[in-house]
Order: sequence, then structure tokens, then C-alpha cells
Amino acid sequence: MTNTESSHAQLETITFGAGCFWCVEAVYQRVKGVQKVVSGYMGGKMKNPSYRDVCTGLTGHAEVCQLTYDPKVVSFETLLEVFWQTHDPTTLNRQGADVGTQYRSAIFYHTAAQKAAADQWKQNLNAKKVFPNPIVTEIVAESTFYPAEDYHQDYFNQNGEEPYCKIVIKPKMDKFLKAFKDKLN
Repeated sequence: MTNTESSHAQLETITFGAGCFWCVEAVYQRVKGVQKVVSGYMGGKMKNPSYRDVCTGLTGHAEVCQLTYDPKVVSFETLLEVFWQTHDPTTLNRQGADVGTQYRSAIFYHTAAQKAAADQWKQNLNAKKVFPNPIVTEIVAESTFYPAEDYHQDYFNQNGEEPYCKIVIKPKMDKFLKAFKDKLN
């Protein structure tokens, strides 16, 4: 086995839905230890959905980002901490002005350990009443992941001057960068 193969064998995957995948992608691309972030769709019933299909809210898919990360560099606990702090996990099928089941808060776990950690975090946050309302984040097993169309990938980095990026993503990014400055690339 080559060094490249052995390092790849140690990487793990998690899939998060936290509203618009452009926002989620922009955040996790900056976390040290996250090797790859792919925007896409998960959790629905239609095969090979398009963005237009998912936007109808009828496919059952959530907009998600699938992360490949090195657990020797960034812990799953840190990824969960970023997840809970960078969106509102208490609003059902909504993040800000984005409304629909495709914008739901979801953790699609890939291992039993990820499920256990996510469940524990959710339980602890609710018990401590960290948020004013109960967390509605679904924690479910990963299913088929469909990468979003190319123009959705690396969206904020490629389109930072677009109004949505300036008005919605940039303020989230500023808050994130300040809160997690010790965990950034």
C-alpha cells in the first residue's frame, strides 16, 4: 500500500444538511482537516434528482454537503460543533428565508459512532436548553448521495460577489470565522 492509499484509507465521511448547501459548503471548506466538500442531495426517493427537482420539495431530498475529513486532524466532535453553531437546528424545513423540506436540518451518519455522537449532542443541547426551542434535526443513516450540478460546487468561492452570497452567506461566514478561528485552514 502506498502512502497515498494509506492516508486515504484513514479518511472518514459525514453528510450534513443545514439549509442551503452553498452556506454549508463555504463553512466546511475552511475547517482544518476537511479534505473535500461536495454539495448534493440525500434522503429522497427520486433517483438522480436535479436541483430543479429538489427545489419542488416533492423528491424528499435535503440539500446536503458530504464531507471527507481526516479524523487525525479534525474530530467528529468539532464537525458537530460547527454544524450546531452555524445554522438554526430548531426550525423545521427552513433556514432563514429558505423554506421547504429540502432545507431541513439533518445529519446523515455513515457509522454507528457518528450516530451515537450526534444523538448525544442533540440530547445534551436540548437538556441544557442551548436553543430557545427544541432541536428538530433528523439523525438518520446515510442513503444514496447525488452530487449537485457543477455550478453548485465551490459556489461561494466562485460567486462571492453575487447578492445571495453577500447578503446571506457572507454574514454567516464572518460569524463562523470569528468563532472558529483556531480550527481554520
